[in-house]
Amino acid sequence: MAFEDDSPVNEETFAFGSFRLIPAQRTLLEDGKPLRLGSRALDILVSLVENAGETIPKDHLIARTWPETVVDEGALRVHVAALRKALGDGRAGTRYIANVPGRGYSFVAPVAREQRQPATAPPDEAAVRGNLPASLTRIVGRDDTIAALTAQLAQRRFLTIVGPGGIGKTTVGVAIAEKVSASYEDGVWFTGLAPLPDPDLVTSALSTVLGISLPGANPISGLAGWLRDKHALIVLDSCEHVIGAVAAIAETLLKAAARVSILATSREPLRAEGEWLHRLTSLELPPRSDNLTPDGVLQYSAVQLFNERAQAIIDGFALDDEDVAPVLEICHRLDGVPLALELAAARVDVFGVKGLAARLDDRFTVLTSGRRTALPRHQTLRAAMDWSYEVLPETEQLILRRVGVFQGDFTIDAAIAVATDDDIDDADVFEGVANLATKSLISTDISSEVTYHRLLDTTRAYALEKLSESADIERTRALHADYFRGLFEGAEAEWLADYGRQIDNLRAALDWAFSPAGDASIGVALTVAAVPLWTHLSLMEECRYRVDQALASLGQRDDRDKHREMQLAAALGAALMYTRGATPETRAAFERALEIADSLDDTDYRLRALWGLWVDRMNDGAVGAAMRLAERFSLLASSSADPIAVPIGERTMGFALHFLGDQANARRHIERMFSSYVPEVHDRPIIRFQFDPWLTARMRFAVILWLQGYPDQATRTVESCINDALSINHAVTLCNAFAQGACPIALLTGDLEAAERSVAMLLDHAERSGLSFWQADARCFKGVLLIRRSDVARGLDILHNALDEFASATSHTRYDAFLGELAEAFGRLGDVPRGLAALDRALDRTERTEGRWYVAELLRIKGELVLLQSAPGAAAAAEGHFRQALDWARRQGALSWELRAATSLARLLSDQGRSADAIALLQPVYDRFTEGFGTPDLKAAEALLDALAEPTVLRTRVT
Repeated sequence: MAFEDDSPVNEETFAFGSFRLIPAQRTLLEDGKPLRLGSRALDILVSLVENAGETIPKDHLIARTWPETVVDEGALRVHVAALRKALGDGRAGTRYIANVPGRGYSFVAPVAREQRQPATAPPDEAAVRGNLPASLTRIVGRDDTIAALTAQLAQRRFLTIVGPGGIGKTTVGVAIAEKVSASYEDGVWFTGLAPLPDPDLVTSALSTVLGISLPGANPISGLAGWLRDKHALIVLDSCEHVIGAVAAIAETLLKAAARVSILATSREPLRAEGEWLHRLTSLELPPRSDNLTPDGVLQYSAVQLFNERAQAIIDGFALDDEDVAPVLEICHRLDGVPLALELAAARVDVFGVKGLAARLDDRFTVLTSGRRTALPRHQTLRAAMDWSYEVLPETEQLILRRVGVFQGDFTIDAAIAVATDDDIDDADVFEGVANLATKSLISTDISSEVTYHRLLDTTRAYALEKLSESADIERTRALHADYFRGLFEGAEAEWLADYGRQIDNLRAALDWAFSPAGDASIGVALTVAAVPLWTHLSLMEECRYRVDQALASLGQRDDRDKHREMQLAAALGAALMYTRGATPETRAAFERALEIADSLDDTDYRLRALWGLWVDRMNDGAVGAAMRLAERFSLLASSSADPIAVPIGERTMGFALHFLGDQANARRHIERMFSSYVPEVHDRPIIRFQFDPWLTARMRFAVILWLQGYPDQATRTVESCINDALSINHAVTLCNAFAQGACPIALLTGDLEAAERSVAMLLDHAERSGLSFWQADARCFKGVLLIRRSDVARGLDILHNALDEFASATSHTRYDAFLGELAEAFGRLGDVPRGLAALDRALDRTERTEGRWYVAELLRIKGELVLLQSAPGAAAAAEGHFRQALDWARRQGALSWELRAATSLARLLSDQGRSADAIALLQPVYDRFTEGFGTPDLKAAEALLDALAEPTVLRTRVT
């Protein structure tokens, strides 16, 4: 039950023109009569009038008027217009609200402030009594909280501000009391309880502050009797260590004295009748980002406080660009807790910002320079934590120490796993965690189906330090690691999205398991179990490092666990595939996994190893070898009980045939994949194959459609796939999809805007997830895009450098296409010899790798470059290349390559005066298209045919 305070409070009135605005009553009077006004318009008016003469930015007005709703400026304009109409703004030349273009709004009429005192108020300000301590520093980041709680206190007689040590409860409490002090005729009385060693002293401390003597027999009754007819606010600060006594006194006083209010601060609720709670949170933290500037981070209150306190220590201190990252680290690692930030700022003069950030692992030794006049518990970070820890019951101290082993979130089941022993059972842990949460030492997140708990970083560091001082630490770490081993081993695919928040616990468990004091067998099992999590989060570099670590622990002993080695080898190959590309190490890892799978007769891992070897051969451009692996995979898949195996076999066959140049059979196999089993939830295939094979198959299917002469269908397929890829939000899948289909199709169809979007997304996801394989891919596409936009020199430089990177790591099946683009760019810059050299390198590769899907286009480009040389016999040589290109395109069923080759040859024939031959060549090819007539290739062919039909039209060669 909450008590209402009906006593009158001071009401500030703003007078302007014929109007009187009383914010406390949310009333606007015109000539003494209430004026009807919407609540939003009234909020805007109050904001403007309270700051009359100042320009209030639009975003500030929106934030105050719609604090929990996202609206645009249009809503603000509507309510301002209504407000102006109600005020008669503009009538008879009267102006109230001015619009300041580009900035906001300003109240421009003269405003008089009037203060209406309650009937029982003392006759003058000097009669108001109290003992509030004055603040000597600016309060940062709490304005909204103070304003909201000030309003609450006018309606609620008993308010407790709750939060962890150092969060700023006292500061906020005193600020609220100061704002309402004039409303209490008998004063506002601050009672600091922190120094009290005994709960029995609370009453005497309060009576001392009030300046009264109480009878020894029943001092609480005496205190209640004295306050019975008083109108006062009592501030009880730092109640946590005497909380039982404070709760009893508060209830007694509030029941006896109807006009007394209590504002308390505590690390836990008093749990007294009539109590209202406000849990004070940390200051606002900037996001972890590489793009923030000093001005950007200073928009956040945590950084503002740190900066102001550092400026007070060091004259001329100012954040620069190099300080942004360490300041972010400091603020985040100190959880935005004001006391910790102030203690950190006080050490900037000793360590500098970067040095301070680097020393936060030893924060309890470093953060020791609090104000000499502060309470002892506020002079060092350790003292602040000691204050909270020492008032805990022994069982709660032990539970807090043990849950300090968690890095990040943990469930109650996890806490039970590490905290129970012969003397503490499950119920004790459940109760202990609940109590620690109540006491602001553990935070709780109930936003998902599973309830998660978490320690602030400083609390965790303190708990872990206490744990390290005991003989309990290795046992607790072992229980922690073994709990997560069991959790991950028993998990299914659907847990992945939720278990991503356990990544820090996984890292901590592995660090311990592979340490000298750890248990490597738990580490190996946990590494194997965690591979799906790394895959789901696209943390392939981390996966590679951890798997290497686990394999090293197995060593080369004859008795090593071959099954674990097989699992780790397959995981290592997959991780290397996306971080290093097609390297001998990648191939060796998969070959080792296959060797062990054969020896153990493990069909599942045979398929995994064959899949990995197939991808490795495709990534290396060895399409013939990949085709043979695809045939092995498909044969084995046909006897597998796994419903995913057969469609994946169809995919491997389809992709290999596509890059070999057999587009008809490639399409047939991929369509078989689409018509067979498709999993409803794609998490399992992602775990198994590191990306969603169905989605990436659809992307490459779009390229096949384009090759066969269906540009519009190809574009629609890509657009659908992009939406699906974004909804999956899996970095490896996204990169694969954009590289396989979105970027190529946009460039092939000449949609440069779509190409720019796709290339940007590919580069962003590849860089953010450390997927170097696709970073080089993205840079190649970016170079091609610039070349297409006539920024040839810059595009050529980017493309050339990216291809060099490819050559040093891998030469996958798209390498030939990029070489063709490189050759064309050289030709456009007049460097035909280098262009021809690039083409010869690409054509040589097609012979060695059997990857001939792009050979027709390479031959066509070669013909164009030969013509640019204008050497004797150039036309005949070029015609030969064009006819070879036509032959390859027809044999492969690649109508789009055929159109390009026919267009180039028809243009040559036209230049030689052979227009009839040119039309006879190009027209039948053009007529076989049923769509895509807005694409550059078809428009160029149509324009050439029109020119050929008009012999008098001057035709020029376009390259």
